[in-house]
Amino acid sequence: MLKYQLLHPEILNALGAAGHGAQVLIADGNYPLVTRSNPEARRVYLNLAPGLVTVTDVLKVLVDALPIEAAQVMGPDSGEAPSIYRDFKKILPKGIALQRLGRFEFYDAARSYDTALAIATGEQRIYANILLTIGVVPPPGGKL
Repeated sequence: MLKYQLLHPEILNALGAAGHGAQVLIADGNYPLVTRSNPEARRVYLNLAPGLVTVTDVLKVLVDALPIEAAQVMGPDSGEAPSIYRDFKKILPKGIALQRLGRFEFYDAARSYDTALAIATGEQRIYANILLTIGVVPPPGGKL
């Protein structure tokens, strides 16, 4: 048994194969994962039922497991900030800003070959999609 939160073997395998600059998509229940993510990405389906598992549940576990360099979110054309953005900001490490992309711009980013892992959730909130860029684990002593 591992000591940290992340236990899912497929997600662990995908993250172990990814590296600095690779991306992880956490998608809401409406996201077209098959057609709007990198076809070569590992796809993991955690959408057990509506509301189970949520994007924020997955994000909390991933924040504990890997360094995050950047975060992109899908936003409506109106320019409004969906309420889930507040939750994202609370969960993400300090200093990580949300880069807002329009719907189709987000789809293009998620289809990039940099996306190594795509996770489907049962999240019901709209615009609850986030694309994380994996950062660097500094060597002992903390200097890069």
